[in-house]
Amino acid sequence: MDAPNPSAMPTFASRTPLHIGAVGLIARDLDLLTNYYRDLLGLTVLEKTGRLARLGTGSTALIEIEHRPDAKPDDQAQAGLYHTAFLMPTRQDHARWIIHIARNKVPISGSSDHGVSEAFYLDDPEGNGIEVYNDRPRERWTWDNGLVTMQTKHLDIEAILREIDPATATYPAAPEGLRIGHIHLRVGSVEKAEEFYRGPVGLELTRRRGGATFMSSGGYHHHVGANVWHSDGAGQRDRNRAGLAWFSVEAADGTAYDATVARLKAADAPLSAMNGGIESADPWGTRVRFLQP
Repeated sequence: MDAPNPSAMPTFASRTPLHIGAVGLIARDLDLLTNYYRDLLGLTVLEKTGRLARLGTGSTALIEIEHRPDAKPDDQAQAGLYHTAFLMPTRQDHARWIIHIARNKVPISGSSDHGVSEAFYLDDPEGNGIEVYNDRPRERWTWDNGLVTMQTKHLDIEAILREIDPATATYPAAPEGLRIGHIHLRVGSVEKAEEFYRGPVGLELTRRRGGATFMSSGGYHHHVGANVWHSDGAGQRDRNRAGLAWFSVEAADGTAYDATVARLKAADAPLSAMNGGIESADPWGTRVRFLQP
């Protein structure tokens, strides 16, 4: 045991040179989405105004929701968010969460065993995809020529629940080590997605299959996924729609941050200064914030 409470420790996914920090959503109904994420994951509402809500665990913000009641609904055929993937610190935490959603009759859209991870899939009330997962130990991941094996098989939910006593398990709040492990995007072209996220961003390819690509920093199975399953050929994202506003990529240290900024500048990527870092955009106008440690 690496700490008195390992559930307070972020996992390997958040200790790589670059990793996902937070996600920004545009909501037509701010209260509805705020309450949904609070209740689904046990997040704390860190800040709430009439136009904005920030939720997270401990002092770490994971979601920022902007209220735009006049926004058009998200369009699955456009570039945008496929899902935000929340990574439970331990399999036991995941099991407690499963009991929590079962007791509260939260509908899910699916579940899968991906070999490297065990995942549940849901959709929030405005159609934003969500994954809640746990990672298997890294030593059990299989790599071949630098690419990781990720399957899609039936998930043995009972095996996860055997990690706890379902009769006494509780889920009073999100574990402090809960983080966004990866983000999965809808894009118009897998090739163009790789050009940006592997090029100036600096991620490495970990898997490519069936209209999707997966990329990571530091040997994680993936921090960014991108697919064309519903959005092949999509152009610039309509900023007047609800859904994904931005997501952030955090650097582990100054060296990783400086190297990323240098690559973005060399590629003539769009850049603007912001508090704590810089903001750029991928080929579809999805805003990506790069944050200093």
